Amino acid sequence: MIQGRGMETKNGGWEPIVFGRYFVKMTKEQKCYLAVRGIFERFLAVLALIILSPLFVAVSIAQKISAPDEPIFFKQKRVGKDAHCFNIIKFRTMKSSAPKNVATGDLESPERYISRLGRILRDTSIDELPQLINVARGEMGLIGPRPLVYTERQIRFLRRWYGIYQVKPGITGWAQVNGRDTVDIYDKVFYDREYVQKVSLLFDVKIALKSIAVVLGHHGIVDGKVDPQIRRESIVLLRESELRKKTVKSEIDISLDEYETGIV
Repeated sequence: MIQGRGMETKNGGWEPIVFGRYFVKMTKEQKCYLAVRGIFERFLAVLALIILSPLFVAVSIAQKISAPDEPIFFKQKRVGKDAHCFNIIKFRTMKSSAPKNVATGDLESPERYISRLGRILRDTSIDELPQLINVARGEMGLIGPRPLVYTERQIRFLRRWYGIYQVKPGITGWAQVNGRDTVDIYDKVFYDREYVQKVSLLFDVKIALKSIAVVLGHHGIVDGKVDPQIRRESIVLLRESELRKKTVKSEIDISLDEYETGIV
């Protein structure tokens, strides 16, 4: 078991959080690599923004021509490193009538909200380019687990449990090149955990190359299988946390409600 930062109890005490055996403990070498990579990424992001500025101008003009009353950029509260929230920046692809703070995969019929230009931007992944601003600010990396909408409470809970918030979220990631939105939350958490476990220069290069294939092919790439033990533990964790709200009696009894309001 690994003891992490805790939460305040009702009597004013401090209750530690005990993580399970699947919590990833990063090595000093991995942490050092991420620190150096972060400096390089910020420089690279600024350079990319300068080079891509003509494309940004072209998309902005197209946005205003197609929908003069709609904003060019879309901002949304996302969860970053150490579970701290930030505003992600993308080119707007949906109409303003779309539900706020909801992941696209959770919408019943997202197609009715996506604009004609937005569909092109999504298919080419051009809508993701403004996230280079987030990278330049140090809120994101080029590669890492995708930043979650803060309302995605179940997968946020599992990410905390497995230690995924030790790394910055990225524009692309291991889960994105292994199915993207075609995999369920357990698969995503598995791949995110595997990334934290294997993070290195060579692994990042592998993800970057696969990301190019995903974008050019307009589809996900399925590679590998999810560990059934981790899947089972994740399902149990969520079931127990839903059934035993506002209790912290064992390693699998951390409630989602308390996680939302008390765990820092």
